[in-house]
Amino acid sequence: CTAFRECIFGKITDKRMILSEAGKIVLQEWIKSFKIRSELSCDTFVIMPNHLHAILCIGASSEVTDIKTPIENHGVAYRSPKSISSFVGGFKSAATTRINELRKTPYAPVWQTRFHDHIIRDETEYQRIYWYIRNNPKNWKEDKFHH
Repeated sequence: CTAFRECIFGKITDKRMILSEAGKIVLQEWIKSFKIRSELSCDTFVIMPNHLHAILCIGASSEVTDIKTPIENHGVAYRSPKSISSFVGGFKSAATTRINELRKTPYAPVWQTRFHDHIIRDETEYQRIYWYIRNNPKNWKEDKFHH
């Protein structure tokens, strides 16, 4: 989600997402992220006016670490390498830098500081989440992030 749930990534018109310049940056950085992080892939995603939904797949590599792995002797902002948290942090940082350059707002927050993640445990749950993401623009008026 964006900071203050501000709709900066575009707008929904005729139940379709139309990306703003900031939204186009998010799209570019999202795609670039998977070229950098080969241990992850994206099954499906949608950029909405003030948030993004995605299903990420973690590769079979044993080098991928769990998001909640406790690490001793590190501060609260520490992100394990090759974790979902590290991936999201890097993506948000790259997108923020470019969006702030575009808007001429150095150091302005673009995203909320945290994100929500969920492990998909079976095919039924996968189908429900997949179709929620795919239909999110059509259902924008009912979305909890719409304001």
